[in-house]
Amino acid sequence: MRPPPVTRFHLQRLATRVGPVALVTIANGADWRKPNTFGEEALRSLEEILGRLRTRDWRGLLLTGKPLVFAAGADITRFPGITPELAREGARAGHELFGRLRELPFQTLAAVNGAALGGGLEIALHCDTRTLAANVRHIGFPEVALGLFPAWGGTQLTPRLVGAEAAVKLIVDNPLKQNRLIGAREAFELGLVDHVLESVEFLDESLEVLLRRIEEGPGKRVPDADLSDVADVVYKARARVDDVVHGQAPAPYRALELIEGAASWSLEEGYAAEEEALAELLPGPEAQAAIYAYDVVERRIKRPGAIPDETPRRIQRVGLVGAGLMATQLATLFLRRLETPVVLTDVEPGRAAEAAESVRGELGKLVSRGRLSEGKGRFLGSIVTVGDGQDAYAGCDLVLEAIFEELSLKQELFAGLERVVSPECLFVTNTSALSVTAMANGLGHPERVVGLHFFNPVAVLPLVEVVRTPATDDISLATAWDVTKKLGKRGVLVRDAPAFVVNRMLTRQSTVLMQALESGSTFEETDEAALRLGIPMPPSALLAMVGPRVANHVLGTLHVAFPERFPLSPTLQTLADGEFPTLEQSDDRPTVDEIHERLLEALADEARHILEDAVVASAAELDACLILGAGYPLFRGGITKHLDQSGVSERVVGRPLTDVRAA
Repeated sequence: MRPPPVTRFHLQRLATRVGPVALVTIANGADWRKPNTFGEEALRSLEEILGRLRTRDWRGLLLTGKPLVFAAGADITRFPGITPELAREGARAGHELFGRLRELPFQTLAAVNGAALGGGLEIALHCDTRTLAANVRHIGFPEVALGLFPAWGGTQLTPRLVGAEAAVKLIVDNPLKQNRLIGAREAFELGLVDHVLESVEFLDESLEVLLRRIEEGPGKRVPDADLSDVADVVYKARARVDDVVHGQAPAPYRALELIEGAASWSLEEGYAAEEEALAELLPGPEAQAAIYAYDVVERRIKRPGAIPDETPRRIQRVGLVGAGLMATQLATLFLRRLETPVVLTDVEPGRAAEAAESVRGELGKLVSRGRLSEGKGRFLGSIVTVGDGQDAYAGCDLVLEAIFEELSLKQELFAGLERVVSPECLFVTNTSALSVTAMANGLGHPERVVGLHFFNPVAVLPLVEVVRTPATDDISLATAWDVTKKLGKRGVLVRDAPAFVVNRMLTRQSTVLMQALESGSTFEETDEAALRLGIPMPPSALLAMVGPRVANHVLGTLHVAFPERFPLSPTLQTLADGEFPTLEQSDDRPTVDEIHERLLEALADEARHILEDAVVASAAELDACLILGAGYPLFRGGITKHLDQSGVSERVVGRPLTDVRAA
């Protein structure tokens, strides 16, 4: 395996009409797929260049990145197991070096030519002027999502430059909204950059901006945004943070304190506060869990070794069976990402036509928001068609069923489809709990049946559980994996087992909550107990969104397979029947603390069974499923990291879940 690329700062002397200008390029020798990061080697090279800039009569400095990438910030591979002392030293090293850049006696300009995240954006803020290429779409501070905050001056310089409200949006709100990043237009509107320039002559035009700044004469602009409203802005932001993390993650609250402090501290005092806060947070359990989780979802699950090295089949026509909400969402996704014809059918006359119109309506909304061109929207709307009966799927390369969760119906559907499609056509089920193997039983070609379990809402949740049966052949699995990637989704390979991973874990969680309700607890108490996990939505709201009938169906499937761990629930049955259960509060009902502890123990036990049953290959993949499919937070590391850190795994399983292997 090749060693990871090392980022360095490179100095070049430019002769200009105003005299010598230093062109400093951040680069690691790799292409855009391996972004520049700031590790020890990068900071040492920056220190060396800053020393060289004192040795001649420079007139200015232009800082830029390699093609398509400015810098992605600190090298987080150095963070696991870090001590408070090393965390403090790392923050101080960045402050000292970036501070020396800010204090250079001549004009400096950051020409942000590509993605600028975290420390990459912070170093740009230490320059006097910032230009941004018009095609850049990835600007922001992702640190709060990782249990941290921008600790190289970001919490101090950003509010001084753009004001309290914009600083809170960039540093706290956006990371808590699935790590939202901004593009060039919004960065300019917020005042984060001074100029947005077209990418074709970006570097030359950025140099011209710098030269004009130099010609304007000496003196540097000092950011001095009005921060008189910072207390009110931070007060309101804390309430928003409470709604998202429910007090379970310290990073966003500490970031707000630092932003508020910027209104009264000197910059040196603010830097010192960042250093102390980082020394506290970075070695802490939330940040360490988040760093683990980030590595899991960004690196470990990208290409599992179990995916065959086969050339996937081409998918040029897609069929969708069913015209409900899920099928409509999937049709929109397939059209947008694959740009291939999609045909819809449904057993009820007229529903497929309504679904097709709904898809066109969604495409129209994307056009109105600038996500699609008008021409592309019209084209995609024209290639979604409605069919009548199974003959409509002749010529399809992939048929996905999203019909009612009844095994016999799915078996009948696939058997009928075999009569009209080619033997190479991929059969895909979106079942949430049923046996994919059983669906393929009796088919002439069971090897082409796979499960692709998408999660609702499809446009938001990135996970797809890719289900292989014992009969699925290599080329069908490789094709399913390739389709998942082309749809912009994140696949996790799972073994065909009842409810797979996410629904199995969520249903085990639900059994604890239902038993608490039946023991006299209230919905408010069970919600509070579950929200301590850091999940984004109260279980009562999730149940309403998923639907009690669906949840009860999944519970029934799991009860048949594992009756001791998944007892049937009279309360859930009543809700599934469309009635509200009569729940009597009891003085001896479990406390919120007791319910929460039971939740942790049940989740640890079910995770153990999933790993011993080899439903997924590792605890990391189980965590990826919960993060990407159920919104479990990075700062809990999904769930197994938290269970291991807190000692629950040792108490319930007898060892850390990371050590559990297939029985």
